[in-house]
Amino acid sequence: MSAPTENDRVRIFTRRALLAGGLKLGVFALIAGRLYQLQVREAAKYQTLAEENRINQRLIPPPRGRILDRFGVPVAVNQQNFRLVIDPRETGDAEELLDRLAQFLSIDDSVRHRILRDLGQRRPAGGALVQDNLDWNQVAAIELHRPQLGGARIEPGEVRSYPYGAATAHILGYVGVPGERDVADTPLLAIPGFRIGKNGVEQQEDELLRGQVGNRQMEVDAHGRIVRELAYETPQPGDDLTLNIDIGLQQFVQQRLSREQSAAAIIMDVHSGAVYALASHPGFDPNLFTLGIGQSDWNNLNNDPRAPLSNKAVSGLYAPGSVFKLMTALAGLEAGTTDESRMVYCPGHFEVGNHRFHCWKQGGHGAVDMVKALAASCDTYFYDLAQRTGIDRIQAMALRFGLGARTGIDLPHERGGLIPSRDWKRANLKQPWQAGETVINGIGQGYVLTTPLQLAVMAARIANGGYAVQPQLVKRDAGEDAPPIRIAAQHLAVVKKGMETVVNSVAGTAFAERIKESGLAMAGKTGTSQVRRISKAERAEGVIKNEQLPWEQRDHALFAGYAPLDRPQYAAAIVVEHGGSGAHVAAPIIRDILRECQKRNPARG
Repeated sequence: MSAPTENDRVRIFTRRALLAGGLKLGVFALIAGRLYQLQVREAAKYQTLAEENRINQRLIPPPRGRILDRFGVPVAVNQQNFRLVIDPRETGDAEELLDRLAQFLSIDDSVRHRILRDLGQRRPAGGALVQDNLDWNQVAAIELHRPQLGGARIEPGEVRSYPYGAATAHILGYVGVPGERDVADTPLLAIPGFRIGKNGVEQQEDELLRGQVGNRQMEVDAHGRIVRELAYETPQPGDDLTLNIDIGLQQFVQQRLSREQSAAAIIMDVHSGAVYALASHPGFDPNLFTLGIGQSDWNNLNNDPRAPLSNKAVSGLYAPGSVFKLMTALAGLEAGTTDESRMVYCPGHFEVGNHRFHCWKQGGHGAVDMVKALAASCDTYFYDLAQRTGIDRIQAMALRFGLGARTGIDLPHERGGLIPSRDWKRANLKQPWQAGETVINGIGQGYVLTTPLQLAVMAARIANGGYAVQPQLVKRDAGEDAPPIRIAAQHLAVVKKGMETVVNSVAGTAFAERIKESGLAMAGKTGTSQVRRISKAERAEGVIKNEQLPWEQRDHALFAGYAPLDRPQYAAAIVVEHGGSGAHVAAPIIRDILRECQKRNPARG
């Protein structure tokens, strides 16, 4: 093989030179293209990133609005609080940082997991809350070691406080950490430690109480240290909210109910609808929820058979028992199926076909008219009247007086109850209405379910002469007057006379519980509703005393009424769960509440 000639060597060199030059040109073109992309096409993007590295933006939570009673007494306030927060933009190894923080705080595995999760999910302006409500020793120790705790900072803030504790728990509710779905929709909620209303007025009026977020922009160096403040936007505090509640009366009612195992009571203005007290017992301390309730406390509340977390005043559903006879009476008077003077003989039972319905009084009441029947709570009289009037007319009257539907009170979780009719049963149970169902529902048993609040509204509408007043928990500017129910005044007068006789006549079921002070006398209607059916065998053996039964099988005790007699101003209602007799258990509580209310006279404020 011959040696390459000079021409061959020139061609090889030229080819290699062109190849090397092409490679260099390609590399240069790639570099130039990348520089063009970075410096021209994506200049704004990287300028923003560089600015974000230089400028630290922090959202500033606004103070939550206070909640006041009708006389300006604070019932929900804010207290100073110090919290420890980790900023993911300033943090290197989060696990290592938590190990260092564990020297000063208690950080168990569950807390560690929650912090690491939050660090991965929170927005840059947020961060992760490590611990709230730090004491001075903890604050001092962390601040002293700040150089070794990069990314961790102490933030001053406020924490919600409820000075009246359980007395206002079911009205105010409480605040808690927002869920991830809430945070995704509202940047304000991403602020570590920020809390929103979770129940009661706190939830119902949350946006009003929440306020507007502030903003602080700071220039920082390469190590995240603050160089100077560039901008500051002051947060706007939430609005204060005034309730119609009289906190002194509220405490009195809650304390009065505490003698029972489980109960709910309401007192309201018969003209304006202002709710002066709304209590549900047992209650709970809403301060437990402010910083996150412990598992032990949660289990105790959640497993209590008396349901302390439930606001029974607006969400408890109960058969109203004999209190409902007021509606059957008005329905019969309006329909013309009875009048004030019509007499019915009560032998102690009432026959419908081959079924016998018993009156509560063995041996019966004898001959009674409507006022006497209301005073003595004669079942037989109202069995007869319900049968004559019909369930559909009774339902229509009950709905007009606020039973069986949500009242619209400014609280969450209100339930509507049930006032049955022929159409309701056909639509929901796919069954025709039976004659015997009319008589049993006519005395507030059977399918009938109401809330204690609805019973108070009913009493208020009777007391004010037939105006559809609505309960108002939050104090607002006076609106339009309540519309008339359009019921004959003479019919209301008969029922009111019966309610007066219940309490103030020796023949009335609540005579022993009357208010004796001059000018404070009350009127009302007692009720006792069964929670279990009494079998024929039990009836044959004789009356079983309520106190002989297990607590959960005892009758509910109810009362609804108003005061004073001459110019009604206040209406009240109560349900004592498994309390027994409405006359002996519920009436004395309403007597005490109405008497206290009249002495305090919250309508003056």
